[in-house]
Amino acid sequence: MLRAEYLGVKEMAETQTIRVPTPIAFGETPDGRTSFVLMEYLSMTSTSGNDLARQMGRQLAQMHRHTSPKGFGFSIDNTIGATPQPNTPWMEHWADFWDRNRLGPMLKLTNDCGLSSSEVDALRTKTRALLSHNPKPSLLHGDLWGGNKGYATFGEDRHPVIFDPATYYGDREADLAMTELFGGFSSEFYQGYNEEWPILHEGYKQRKVVYNLYHIMNHYVLFGGGYLSQARSMIQQIIRM
Repeated sequence: MLRAEYLGVKEMAETQTIRVPTPIAFGETPDGRTSFVLMEYLSMTSTSGNDLARQMGRQLAQMHRHTSPKGFGFSIDNTIGATPQPNTPWMEHWADFWDRNRLGPMLKLTNDCGLSSSEVDALRTKTRALLSHNPKPSLLHGDLWGGNKGYATFGEDRHPVIFDPATYYGDREADLAMTELFGGFSSEFYQGYNEEWPILHEGYKQRKVVYNLYHIMNHYVLFGGGYLSQARSMIQQIIRM
């Protein structure tokens, strides 16, 4: 898990776009009892401002422009929160990757959210159809909610920072969809992103529901409660699309 964290942050750092905590090392103590990952310490600030939010949007778009010739996935499986997230093997088609490595595993972990077999088939068929838009395999943060971004001070300067990723190469809309799921991103952030690489493509509003279903299902796995009913509502919405 910590090796994957290190490699994911390293992948983002090497783009030299948006700031992340510089990864330094990972490993185990000599007795094998403790694993560790060491990152740069950042001095975070609670103040941001419209200019910094716009800068964050532009820099995220610049990171998304880094693509993989190998296709969709990542060099290592990692986690989304504490939930295993499969990324291997690399896959050529986005719909195949999402069905096999995102939707399929979450359905297993949630016991199909209580769906009938015909509903599961309808969900997977419709999801594949909605994700047939042939996106580029962009470098993604993978878990981009408001708690995983902020602003750090570097001397007298402040810069946007993202951290705690679930990194992989996928449709950039998946990152953007999650920014809308729990809030925390201002209109200036989206303005900045659009200035660098416009995000609104035909079908995005539908695909956004597909991508955010993954995170709601994961929240049900992690926390239980009302996330199941929210997931079931989203599933029915997708099937009706």
